[in-house]
Amino acid sequence: MSDALGPAGTLHADGTHVMPLRVYYEDTDASGIVYHANYLRFIERGRTDVLRCAGLDHRRMMDADDSTAFAVRQMTIRFMAPARLDDALEVRTVFSQVKGARIVASQSVWRGETQLFAADVEVAVLDEKGRARRIPAFVREALAPYVGAS
Repeated sequence: MSDALGPAGTLHADGTHVMPLRVYYEDTDASGIVYHANYLRFIERGRTDVLRCAGLDHRRMMDADDSTAFAVRQMTIRFMAPARLDDALEVRTVFSQVKGARIVASQSVWRGETQLFAADVEVAVLDEKGRARRIPAFVREALAPYVGAS
């Protein structure tokens, strides 16, 4: 079965992946402001979209003989300004490190020229039993274009 949707974002020359996102009613609290936990969902979508753009697929990587999965190990977040209902946003992702058993990314959410949210994310690479494992060469090679200046 093919994935008719494909990736939503694009890779820029500096290694930054940019994914557009619209704020829907379900993303907001009673005041029409994006609920704080939803920023984590937005950046998760951004990281997943990078994988899609790089030709990687979570399900295929987990089902492969050399099973590979990812889990957030640590995250530092900063809220700068609120997003609101119907805002057009961008989730920007750039990897600063793809080596060993971890991937480090800087992610941010923007409305036009205004930065709303920032996160530094460390992702552990895991085997089928949930143990840390080295990043497979095919993953490292596929993500190489997305490693840039953060």
